[in-house]
Amino acid sequence: MTLESTESATELAGRIPPSFTLGVAAAAFQIEGSLSADGRGPSGWDAFAEKPGAIVAGDSPAVACDHYNRLPQDVALLQDLGVDSYRFSLSWPRIQPDGRGGFNAEGLDFYDRLIDSLLAAGISPMATLYHWDTPLPLEHSGGWLNRDTAGRFADYAAAAAARFGDRVAQWVTLNEPLSVTLNGYALGVHAPGRALLFDALPAIHHQLLAHGLGVQALRAAGVAGDVGITNLHAPVRPASGKPGDRLVAHMYDLLMNRMYADPVLLGRYPRLPFYARPWLRSLGRVSDADLRTIHQPLDFYGLNYYFPVRVALGRGPAGPPDLPEAVARMPFHDVGYPEYKSTGFGWPVAPQHLGILLRDFRDRYGASLPPVFITEGGASFPEPANVTGTLQDTERISYLADHLGAALAAVAPGGSAEGVDLRGYYVWTLMDNFEWAAGYSQRFGLVHVDFDTQERTPKQSFYWYQALARARQA
Repeated sequence: MTLESTESATELAGRIPPSFTLGVAAAAFQIEGSLSADGRGPSGWDAFAEKPGAIVAGDSPAVACDHYNRLPQDVALLQDLGVDSYRFSLSWPRIQPDGRGGFNAEGLDFYDRLIDSLLAAGISPMATLYHWDTPLPLEHSGGWLNRDTAGRFADYAAAAAARFGDRVAQWVTLNEPLSVTLNGYALGVHAPGRALLFDALPAIHHQLLAHGLGVQALRAAGVAGDVGITNLHAPVRPASGKPGDRLVAHMYDLLMNRMYADPVLLGRYPRLPFYARPWLRSLGRVSDADLRTIHQPLDFYGLNYYFPVRVALGRGPAGPPDLPEAVARMPFHDVGYPEYKSTGFGWPVAPQHLGILLRDFRDRYGASLPPVFITEGGASFPEPANVTGTLQDTERISYLADHLGAALAAVAPGGSAEGVDLRGYYVWTLMDNFEWAAGYSQRFGLVHVDFDTQERTPKQSFYWYQALARARQA
């Protein structure tokens, strides 16, 4: 640690409210590995990763970070980090291999060990029921295009609640239904690899229905913890003041933000403008009963924020040769923010837009917006596969400090999003992992992982976040 970064952590810590949660997040499929080690069944992502060209460099998730076998070591890292809470996900196919029917005792035992270890270390568990790893038999039956998957999810949620409900402090039903719909069913760049464009919209409704049924199952089981949902959201702005750009920005905002948040928070889908109805017709007619199920009272709402979006009408300029064909057929394109610095993924670094997002949610949902957590925030940057000491990832430290600082400033008295009850910030992620279709090419972790040896080495950002937690507690 440098003196400068220690001082900046101390200054930022002074702005953090006493009850504010500092956490870190991870996902089962990205870190656990050990397919079938304890009876875990394959997921749609296991099958997708076997397709030639689906994953950068042909990387395999079979081992990932070997977290399944290194749980004590990883909990020790969390304890050393000093966070209040760890957001992890339960692997549906590890708990219920077929997605229906019997439950896997060894898989349930694994999460018992994880939760008990976290509590013994003084870390509050936030459990996500679904972080994209659909049991493969359900995917073969249509996945989230099949309404029955929502019912199967409710059964799984009930089993998780019965086993862990006395110890989990917070429950997240779904992580980023937007990403599942957009990347998995519309563009085909994630599992299950369907490129349906606007015909993917039923996946939105069935995931939201699963959320509502999942909330009901958790509460019927009498879980002690709070219940919420998490989605990827971003402020969407037009590339110019031209009517066409403004129209497609409005439609993109519907698809990215309001199609998910409105039913959950308001009990209705957004009113579709006339020009957009031909594109969005596949959603079909939604019953009032379904909307009542989706619109469950929530204890919190989770926002995953990474970057803002700026769109223009029409197809964009020719992209790289590997650009998915479905992307080229979209009636609009993201022009980005080339004036900003970018991450290893090419995402614009724009902390000020996090405040804009919080303001947008306050203005849209008002008293219907429950307490908010930033349930993911972080960045990948080019980093070596092997290290011999502490990696000086100063760009990540700046990213985290600026984004957390922007969020705190926005909700402070007189801030642009004053009135939003912001309860916490979770860094994505604890350690470098299998980053979905990007394989091991993108490193988001506070801890460097050598994927050849599985050696964990905390980066400078780890020690910065540790200093932030300690300075706040001092």
